[in-house]
Amino acid sequence: MVQIIAGKKGKGKTKHLLEKANTSVKTAKGSIVYLDKSSKHMYELSNKIRLINVNEFPISSSEAFIGFISGIISQDHDLEIMFLDSFLKLASLEGEDISQTISALEKIGEKYHVTFVLSISMDAEELPENARPHVIISL
Repeated sequence: MVQIIAGKKGKGKTKHLLEKANTSVKTAKGSIVYLDKSSKHMYELSNKIRLINVNEFPISSSEAFIGFISGIISQDHDLEIMFLDSFLKLASLEGEDISQTISALEKIGEKYHVTFVLSISMDAEELPENARPHVIISL
């Protein structure tokens, strides 16, 4: 499953994502991973959530990003939820069409029973057709 928090830069998407991550700790039966472009939110997250600074890895395309996600899933069979802050930056998709990457995440999520919660710096109306039904918060 894919869930999207959409809104322009500076609208508070990260705050909602952090709240959702910390709340999910109470009900999750599996593990939780939070992907970010830095380690700056380390102290705002529950210590039960694994924070990964994606910038520490050589990811320069959306295909490499999907491979990175797949690698994380292959190493953690209990993975239940993955939070992706600044999705467009993490996936090297700024200014690009995100529909194929969203579709790939949907397929991976279904196959491995992982929920992906993405913060995307776009208004909900700007998202491609296949992403719009996944919007849970529009800022």
